[in-house]
Amino acid sequence: MRSRGHKILYRNFRGPRGGEVDLVCREKAGGTLVFVEVKTRRTLRYGPPSSAVNPAKQRHIARGALAWLKLLGNPGIPFRFDIVEVWFEGGDAKFRVIENAFQLPEPLIY
Repeated sequence: MRSRGHKILYRNFRGPRGGEVDLVCREKAGGTLVFVEVKTRRTLRYGPPSSAVNPAKQRHIARGALAWLKLLGNPGIPFRFDIVEVWFEGGDAKFRVIENAFQLPEPLIY
């Protein structure tokens, strides 16, 4: 994420009332807050790692993100949800970043 111009603010954030975010980042250009879910698979045999980020997982991540925003005093700053997929091919780690992978799921609001 650093190589993409992000500053990592926190790793493995857990909200006090549930929810979890793997990485909380801020884009250096533009200042968008980015909540990142990192998903890893050994192979792509059963599909891409992002396929594991189903609606229930999205709600879990979103609850963590909303807890983070609440700790900041609910600032009116832009934010989004990204997924980083990691998998292995021939012993080498490969990755792909999916920006704006999902929106704040219903019924959660900000």
